[in-house]
Amino acid sequence: MAILLGTHHVAVICSDYARSKHFYTEVLGLAVVSEVFRASRGSYKLDLRLPDGTQVELFSFPNPPPRPSYPEACGLRHLALVVADLAAAVAHLGAHGVNVEPIRVDEYTGKRFTFFADPDGLPLELYER
Repeated sequence: MAILLGTHHVAVICSDYARSKHFYTEVLGLAVVSEVFRASRGSYKLDLRLPDGTQVELFSFPNPPPRPSYPEACGLRHLALVVADLAAAVAHLGAHGVNVEPIRVDEYTGKRFTFFADPDGLPLELYER
């Protein structure tokens, strides 16, 4: 019996709040749910929503350590986002200066996908519906 119903949110810590806020809202188009500055922590918390209701929490903290990515470290590997038209999404990202890997095909599902990174190098995947 599955006890989980879905994904509520994913939390991302960024190094440059303004740059990451612009990327997630203006480039990726996530809707702002709420934004607060937590003075006691010197930290912003920005709640963003995808069309399906899933949320991304964007945090800023003073001097966060870098994320070990290459070679990949244990832990969360990447965040995968669903798109209806992969070619259109790749073109949109390219128009915003985002480098995107070549489109690949999942050998098990036959679905097309690709990877790119957020401003802090967090790997993001686009997976075509």
